[in-house]
Amino acid sequence: MPLYRTYKKKDLIVGVWKVDETVEQLCAMFHQFSIYEADFQRFTSDKRKLEWLAVRVLLKTLCGEEKEIAYHSSGKPYLVDGSAYISFSHTNGYVAVALHPSVAVGVDIEQYGNRVQRVASRFVRDDEWPSIVAGDEIYALLLHWSAKETMFKLMDDVAVDFIKHLQIFPFEPKETGTFNACEYRSEKKQKFQIHYDTHTDYVLTFACSELIGDNAIRFS
Repeated sequence: MPLYRTYKKKDLIVGVWKVDETVEQLCAMFHQFSIYEADFQRFTSDKRKLEWLAVRVLLKTLCGEEKEIAYHSSGKPYLVDGSAYISFSHTNGYVAVALHPSVAVGVDIEQYGNRVQRVASRFVRDDEWPSIVAGDEIYALLLHWSAKETMFKLMDDVAVDFIKHLQIFPFEPKETGTFNACEYRSEKKQKFQIHYDTHTDYVLTFACSELIGDNAIRFS
């Protein structure tokens, strides 16, 4: 299907694609699939092929042209032509891509489901539980997990501990909105404003590393 949803904040753009296509249909959406061929052939699973292709189709849709993605040694993706910072994520049936022309971005999308309740002890701090019990527990837990994934991508530090180093400040979960967060891993102790959207199928969070004044990310 075409682009499912878009979110724009100043120069930040985030797109979500609902993957209804087959591998063959996604391949046919490229004019120059040859630039992807070698990497594409590494995958044997149709699920991984669909996710990989859908990310690049969505990227093409957002940019208006086909772009090649490469990876730093840390695993963080970047555009070969250097035209924008990129982050992407996928979950069952959906992919998300975030772009910004001048600062790092982070995006995460998580399928709705109750498995997150069984692993909450791995990422929820004691001081974060008030926000979780204030609303629908599954959505609130997913928002906390997803936001910390988004922060992790922005920080690009493999040694981040989701409980020790990342904190979500109290908020009342709604269908869509923002909340504040902070990391304690670096000397900067960066503060982030996380934007989120909840859906019957997924939870989406995104942010960028545009630090202003007190290091908070601000959008208007």
